[in-house]
Amino acid sequence: MPKKPVISVIDDDVSVREGTVDLLNSMGFIAKPFQRADDFLKSNCHPSTSCLIADVRMPGMSGLELHNRLVGSGNLIPTILITAFPNDRDRERALQAGVKCYLTKPFKEDDLLACIRTALEYRGAGGRES
Repeated sequence: MPKKPVISVIDDDVSVREGTVDLLNSMGFIAKPFQRADDFLKSNCHPSTSCLIADVRMPGMSGLELHNRLVGSGNLIPTILITAFPNDRDRERALQAGVKCYLTKPFKEDDLLACIRTALEYRGAGGRES
């Protein structure tokens, strides 16, 4: 039986974090919640995380800063950024940095699922663009 993908969700907004985790679990994924980027970095979840969903604006380290830090350390976890404050410049910077998707809150379940599929396909290709 194939292993269920682990998706780490990092958002300082408890309702968004818990709602996203519940949604992902109901879709058959294993979702791991984190309040801050530092909490994720201090955890032992890096090797098992197949996809990362992070808020753009969080206290301490932003979602894009987390993505860039992981990439810089050679940890290529496909990342989806979510934000309640969308702006084209931030979106463009994120996509140029290799973020797989940039979603505006509240996002549609189907849009999130499409982003997760893209991220998991990228991960399955060994972190290479197909």
